[in-house]
Amino acid sequence: MATPLTADRMLSALRSEGLTVNEHAGWRTHNRDAATGKTFGPVIGVLIHHTAGHGDKELCYKGRSDLPGPLCHSWLGKTEGLWMIGSGRANHAGLVDLDVLNALKAEKSPLPRDDQANADGNDVLYGLEIENLGDSKDPYPDGQYRQAVLWAAAICRAHGWSEKSVAGHKECQPGKIDPSFDMDDFRADVKKQLAKTPGQTETAPPPTPSKPRVDLSRLVTAAKTDPGARQGHVTYMAGTNLVEAALVKRGFLARTYAGDGSFGSTTVKAYGRFQKSLGYTGADANGIPGKASLTKLGQQTGLFTVTP
Repeated sequence: MATPLTADRMLSALRSEGLTVNEHAGWRTHNRDAATGKTFGPVIGVLIHHTAGHGDKELCYKGRSDLPGPLCHSWLGKTEGLWMIGSGRANHAGLVDLDVLNALKAEKSPLPRDDQANADGNDVLYGLEIENLGDSKDPYPDGQYRQAVLWAAAICRAHGWSEKSVAGHKECQPGKIDPSFDMDDFRADVKKQLAKTPGQTETAPPPTPSKPRVDLSRLVTAAKTDPGARQGHVTYMAGTNLVEAALVKRGFLARTYAGDGSFGSTTVKAYGRFQKSLGYTGADANGIPGKASLTKLGQQTGLFTVTP
């Protein structure tokens, strides 16, 4: 746990890491502390998001009618670069899993399953919103992704944290799928950056984002276990959420039934319909994922790759 960086210290940390930082007018005093009566901090880590839109810098600053801004501490555009949006408490994390927060605080890896929303992440996490649709068809330019790595590394370096203090929104709050790249790879890139001297000239190829991975064996276990378990039982939240999002995208599952992390009977039936669309019949279309069908679903939607 640490005292939040002041506006000046944040700027210094980011610029020392080699980032060009733009300052939105009023960002230094833009926060939710007074409105909520809750002071930001002590802080324990950084949270990575994608915005699910384009040209949303002002939205992240002003917020929405149902969610006042700031919606992050920094916004990272595809072409507009990195902008400071707020300093203090921001509406970006929402209710998250306390077990995950405790793991971030203790820098434990891997992070536990996010199966609850029982703690306020806005109290303790810095937030970065990356301009991206998050639909697998909207690429992250290498320069944008590298800036995200530098942003996370700069804050970790300033607090003496390791890459284990970095998480994706999808790893903290049930039902979230952002950011749409693999967080283990992102943390590995942050770790490499932390091993360098701040601002060191890049000689190796810049880091590039990779798609999230779904573990086939864990997903099969979920598909066989969750339907018969008690309501809300979760076996493999991250993989199930990705597969359900893919089934929604392909039109085999209603959005209402996606995002709870449970591979229940409705998801099994939806996956069975997807298998039949590929020409499978009988036991091969029973709703239990196989490597060929799961790989095809990942390829068709671009949301994930498959590991055995």
